[in-house]
Amino acid sequence: MPSPSPLPRLLGGWGAPVLMFVIALVVAVPAAALSGATTPVVLGDAGAVVRWGLPLVGILHDLAAALTIGLLFVAAFLVPEGPSSDRRGTAARAAVGSAAVWLVTVVVGWYLSFGELAGVPPNTPGYLGDLWAATWQLEFTRLMAIEAIAVAVLLPLAAWARTKTALAWAAVLALASLAPAAYSGHSAGTVGHETAVTALGLHLVGLSVWVGGLLAIGLLLPILGPALPITVQRFSTVAGWAFAMVAVSGVLFASVTIGSPTRLGTSYGIIVLLKVGLLLLLGVAGYLQRRAIVARGVDSPRRFAWMASGELVLMSLAVGLGVVLTRTPPPQSIPKDRDIALSLTGFPMPQPWDWGQMLTAWRVDWLFAFAALTAVGLYAWGVWRLRRRGDSWPWWRLLVWVLGWGLLVYVTNGGPGVYGKVMFSIHMVEHIALMMAVPILLVPAQPITLALRALPKRRDKTLGPRELLLAVVHSRWATFFVNPIVAGTMFFASLVAFYWSGLLDWALTTHTGHVAMVVHFSITGYAFVWALIGRDPGPPKWQAPFRMLVLIATLAAHAFFGLALMQGAWLLAPEFYKTLAVPWVPDLLVDQQLGGAIAWGIGEAPTLVLMMLVAVDWMQRDSRESIRYDRKAARDDEAELRAYNARLQQLATHDRRST
Repeated sequence: MPSPSPLPRLLGGWGAPVLMFVIALVVAVPAAALSGATTPVVLGDAGAVVRWGLPLVGILHDLAAALTIGLLFVAAFLVPEGPSSDRRGTAARAAVGSAAVWLVTVVVGWYLSFGELAGVPPNTPGYLGDLWAATWQLEFTRLMAIEAIAVAVLLPLAAWARTKTALAWAAVLALASLAPAAYSGHSAGTVGHETAVTALGLHLVGLSVWVGGLLAIGLLLPILGPALPITVQRFSTVAGWAFAMVAVSGVLFASVTIGSPTRLGTSYGIIVLLKVGLLLLLGVAGYLQRRAIVARGVDSPRRFAWMASGELVLMSLAVGLGVVLTRTPPPQSIPKDRDIALSLTGFPMPQPWDWGQMLTAWRVDWLFAFAALTAVGLYAWGVWRLRRRGDSWPWWRLLVWVLGWGLLVYVTNGGPGVYGKVMFSIHMVEHIALMMAVPILLVPAQPITLALRALPKRRDKTLGPRELLLAVVHSRWATFFVNPIVAGTMFFASLVAFYWSGLLDWALTTHTGHVAMVVHFSITGYAFVWALIGRDPGPPKWQAPFRMLVLIATLAAHAFFGLALMQGAWLLAPEFYKTLAVPWVPDLLVDQQLGGAIAWGIGEAPTLVLMMLVAVDWMQRDSRESIRYDRKAARDDEAELRAYNARLQQLATHDRRST
């Protein structure tokens, strides 16, 4: 359905992304020349094709990725389907095209980046063979290959997806495909590597959803018709969150790469300041659009189109400067006196360990700190929303929720997180807390129940947070993984797989491995505790006696794991710990056996708490069942009991007659 009034040429069809690319390229070329991003290298220069080709490919890559994510996100969550318009199908088909461009840019970038890394032009004899041989050896090319594989998987999924659920899965995969890009650029060469990667990852997600969402709405504008007000209103809320994510992550990333305000006068700092100015202008433009257009129900598509066109121009400038920024050497350099711990773990060796350090040592991991702040803030908002409308919510659930996330922040940011990277025994403390202690606090808070009561129900046939949450907790995946036997098996199998394979070394030496370890242990522990004592809506709950049997079996398996470590005569991750050579850990095997004792001794305490909670749930369920039976008997005048007595009387009469 065409728009009722003429629209700016920037919006509608593929004109918007093409013009954005041109604008971004126009600003990127002089910025790259002035910042030194394309200055020839004295030794090992790969040539002008690589120096200028990589920024051009980078702009096209960022716009294609953003458009793909935006199209899938808008189609899955924001656009209601109409009876005479295939809006989701149109968005999915467009996403296939943009994803194909995304894939081509990754492959071309992979091809050119090897020349920059090796210091040879792409026309060098044997270049392609050397590239293929080194792809999985060099981290940068390996990350690009992983991104290419992810986007290649996304292509057929986007081509097949037409339902809201399938498009939502495609959007999740598209966002996950950005993860390798967070490790590229200068985030991998800074002192605060974990902070830089976290900041860049959040920045990419926020920017892709924001820019890509607005691009997607512009591309779909000719067919949105009466769905435009709903789509724009919902996107306005998403854009607000994305703006906050981009702003906070940008400040965090700049604090790592620049280091000091005095370095803002460098080429890198000037580009950062220009991006900050554009971000402020975009914030003002978003506020004006929300006030002048969204608040009025988007009564003028033409006015929305003009304001959106202005925002897209500013976004084009920001994308161009952002690509140049990734090519410009940052002023914050890696110190020359790097110790072995910094080389292996990304952090300098901490102070000599003692029990006091467990309380005073602190190293901020922004990823989990932001996750905790967001979780606590959303939970508090849900409680406030319930009480505002007159509903009640137990105060102690908010308390245990805050304590649970506070414990997670302490474990990942405090003493256990600091010393767990260099000492096996403290690593085991971190592991036990994440897998057993934190879930025991979080599960009783019943966050799913609170969310379902606080979140509004969508009535426009789109997926909102409430609908998405219901789909997840009632899915076959949840039914399978929250089954007590499966959850218990995953709980124990994770220990064996992690510690008796190369995964431990991966988690100790890479940021990706560390994040994967924390997330996996936390989710596995939460699923296990939820299967035992959870009262949130979800998969059917097993009877308490069977849950108690599963818990006892898991307790025995966990004790066996601890004993195996205590009595083991072989060293786990030997190359890492021997190379690290922590001065206050003279005997690595003794420290490992101490970790086994912690797993066996301290680790059993949360399990005993779980046993008591299962027993309490058992008694409470019996009590509730008795009350339910008494009420039913009062309602039907004990019809069930009278029927049972009548049946006994019939049997007695039958027996007397037969004798």
